[in-house]
Amino acid sequence: MPARRHASRDEVVYKRRYVGSVEYRTSRVGYGDASLVAYRFACQVPEKTGPDFVLVHGIGVSARSYGPTAVELAQHGDVHLIDLAGYGRSPRPDRDLTIEDHAGLVARYLEDKQLDHPVVVGHSMGTQVVAELAADHPGQVDHIVLIAPVVAPDVRALTKAAGLLLANGLKEPLRVSAMAIYDYLVRAGIPYMIQQTPHLLGTDLEAIAERIDARTLVICGEDDPIVPLDWGRQLAARFRHGWFATVPGPHATMFAAPATVAALIDEHAHR
Repeated sequence: MPARRHASRDEVVYKRRYVGSVEYRTSRVGYGDASLVAYRFACQVPEKTGPDFVLVHGIGVSARSYGPTAVELAQHGDVHLIDLAGYGRSPRPDRDLTIEDHAGLVARYLEDKQLDHPVVVGHSMGTQVVAELAADHPGQVDHIVLIAPVVAPDVRALTKAAGLLLANGLKEPLRVSAMAIYDYLVRAGIPYMIQQTPHLLGTDLEAIAERIDARTLVICGEDDPIVPLDWGRQLAARFRHGWFATVPGPHATMFAAPATVAALIDEHAHR
């Protein structure tokens, strides 16, 4: 399929690719001084059983961290994976973006694509973006999922967080670690990650939770050194409509247990 281009800065480019036998299309849309790249997996069954799903990645990495889970979710509904501004294939913005800025851009994407109350899923730093989205734009979102939410109160220091990140890297499959390192060094780049890290460490997810009316599922990996299970349970209890689940694996549970994660997300969508 040939690319379709518009001359303005807000150009959109569509391409067709595959994960296994599942097709997805890539688009880029600009919102002022920032752009998002998104990957849309169309529902793979004749009749959709679920809503649209929007997946938001963590710091340093990109939307491809959701690959196996996106394929599973496409058995229930359309799936949109987003590269946040400055990450993955999204161009680096001319300014530093806060968690609130990222949430605002995702909100504009939902509006632009006319997604009607999708289930919005965040992983790691993406949980902060998704929570802020639900708090600031309650009319757009009524179901959210937070996978491996960060950061627990006793880890909100760079040295502690870095040590746990290294410990987790030893638990992840080699493919996941290699993909993350490439995204850190080549795509996002160290200077941008240095800018973004204070926003990650300075965000109080527990305080944001108290502003959220959306039904919220918190998922934690049973072998995740970064997110303690007890804190995950306590965080889930902070939401007005929160529930908690565990799955096998370390921090990147989307690779360790994609079918289980997708089943939990689909179940949550129908609550």
